[in-house]
Amino acid sequence: MPLVSSRGEVIGVNTAIILPAQGICFAIAVNTAKFVAARLIRDGRVRRSFLGVAGQNVTIPRSVARQLNMATASGVLVLSAEKDSPAQKAGLLEGDVIIAMDGEAIKGVDDLHTHLTDETIGVETALTILRRFAKITVPVVPAEIRPVA
Repeated sequence: MPLVSSRGEVIGVNTAIILPAQGICFAIAVNTAKFVAARLIRDGRVRRSFLGVAGQNVTIPRSVARQLNMATASGVLVLSAEKDSPAQKAGLLEGDVIIAMDGEAIKGVDDLHTHLTDETIGVETALTILRRFAKITVPVVPAEIRPVA
């Protein structure tokens, strides 16, 4: 079922509706739905890459962002790295903050997911992180997410 704006534009696809909760809906953005549909038509499946981190959006103090010449004052706080994952192999640690991937700012988890496409599977990528208020770049090789059977 489409999710439409007040102008009648399709902006998403509803995926779940909680009727007892006054019709609260969960939706996928229309651009994501278009991407998935195109890949399913072209390849019969959607391939995605992953780093193997559990993370959350975090705000970086403005003074730190200014001092380190950062494009944005937010990133992804690494809560943990899975064993034998690309993140662990790259040396990511709990408490690191991912702020860029291949030179493009990562403002939050959504940005990170946007950058982890099928094109980055097996390709060394420069990940810029904050570690104890020092900005460093580490190479990481995202792996393919394998479907759960």
